[in-house]
Amino acid sequence: QVQLVESGGGLVQAGGSLRLSCAASGRTFSSYDMGWFRQAPGKERTIVATISRAGGWPYYAESVKGRFTFSKDNAKNTVYLQMNSLKPEDTAVYYCAGSTRYSPRITADFEFWGQGTQVTVSS
Repeated sequence: QVQLVESGGGLVQAGGSLRLSCAASGRTFSSYDMGWFRQAPGKERTIVATISRAGGWPYYAESVKGRFTFSKDNAKNTVYLQMNSLKPEDTAVYYCAGSTRYSPRITADFEFWGQGTQVTVSS
């Protein structure tokens, strides 16, 4: 039973930065690829970024490429999403998720989900 807990969300002005964290329980964290997703009110959940179980080969959605950085620290059972140059359209609930599949790219590939953390970017 894997549990994921996100933190670090909040309210920030456009152009500002936030760092989200996601802490995982258990000793098998290094066996999971990880992802960050976001969901705005009335919208579908979309992928933001993924990273391999070893912490390499990050993938980013085109909308965040060059602004967000995904990292994975297996020693601390934690992943991070550094978000810079934030825009109002980044406003959403952000979720971290884990997958036992290799190179997951869609929501259905991820088996373990956190509760989400709210990010609000004002204009």
